[in-house]
Amino acid sequence: MRLFTAAAVILLAAGCTDHPATSPDPRTAQALLTIATVFNHDYDTGNYGPVYTRWDARSQAIITRADYIARHKACPGGSPVLSQTESVSPGGPQGAWLVHYQIGGQQLTDYWFYIQRRWVFDLILSNPEAVKLYRMSQSQYVATLGCAH
Repeated sequence: MRLFTAAAVILLAAGCTDHPATSPDPRTAQALLTIATVFNHDYDTGNYGPVYTRWDARSQAIITRADYIARHKACPGGSPVLSQTESVSPGGPQGAWLVHYQIGGQQLTDYWFYIQRRWVFDLILSNPEAVKLYRMSQSQYVATLGCAH
């Protein structure tokens, strides 16, 4: 029992869970950089549950968690090249923090907010094209992306 408890503590501390954090996120640039790095790695490697969990409520209202995961399992969206999260900075629209990263040399920016003591990802600002896709039916989504599933 003690070994199981120790393993569970280690997994939780490492962030290996689909459940939201029970303690607040520090409201620091370093905390956001760490969280965004894990977020991008989870997306790149197909671990979509924790990605969805980090979305803000407005983004989660677009598609359910189950549908989001099912769509990405049917049509993986990640690049074969892993992203590299580089830096964060304040100054985005509506008080957003900017997360700067690159994939294969292409520079990208995501928008994050600190809401209710948690860093959350704003899909609507970060990727409006994905919003259009997620509002489609599953069959339209698959046909639009040309997935074989």
